[in-house]
Amino acid sequence: MRLRNYLEKLSYVRTLEELWDGHTRQMAEYGFDRLLYGYTNYRTATSLGDPEDFVILTNHDQSYIDGFMQEGLYFHAPMLHWALEHEGAGSWRMISDMLDSETLTPQERRVYAFNAEHGVTAGYTVSFTSVSARTKGAISLCARKGMSQDEVDALWRTHGQDILLMNNVAHLKIMTLPYVAPNRSLTRRQREALQWVGDGKTTQDIAILMGLTAATVEKHLRLAREALSVETTAQAVLKAALHNQMFIMEA
Repeated sequence: MRLRNYLEKLSYVRTLEELWDGHTRQMAEYGFDRLLYGYTNYRTATSLGDPEDFVILTNHDQSYIDGFMQEGLYFHAPMLHWALEHEGAGSWRMISDMLDSETLTPQERRVYAFNAEHGVTAGYTVSFTSVSARTKGAISLCARKGMSQDEVDALWRTHGQDILLMNNVAHLKIMTLPYVAPNRSLTRRQREALQWVGDGKTTQDIAILMGLTAATVEKHLRLAREALSVETTAQAVLKAALHNQMFIMEA
């Protein structure tokens, strides 16, 4: 799909599922058939936050995701470390350079071996511009099996600026769409109660507005806090807002 047509289509998508389906298809046209997108609002100096709060989109097979994400290998991935310190596009050639110079740590060598086992050997990583010190987003573009890094680098010299633009716009669009993390979903009533809190209403106000008792409103807010794994209702409002679960349009 031509760049203009793709960006135009991207502008009007309404769900993450629609966006991700279109983006994976578009990147596959350039030879990147396995993608892994990650975004966090909870980065600190020593942590990326609770993995259950990450926005993760991928079309890698489940066995790869189980090892890379669930077992925590991602935290030692050389290109993740690069992405945390840089913005823009980075060639995976730097990994082989680190291997040749024997500067990979034992943990990074384990990640390298795991990736090689799954055919994740050539590609590029795009690190997006952060909007605050607490946020970070990046996408791993893995080339199809059989492509060498030399071929990927040559492709990038020809099409890299277009690919970078597509991924940047996709990232910006993702940040506007509702995302429900695993085990973090809210019921309609829980979300409605949080929205009224966000509007500055008291528990008694919310009870009248929702046609419930104050005790039932408190129950919805408590369950919302538990679902979002926070201690206070103010934190629940913030976390729901960061994942675009507040004031969303119902289908």
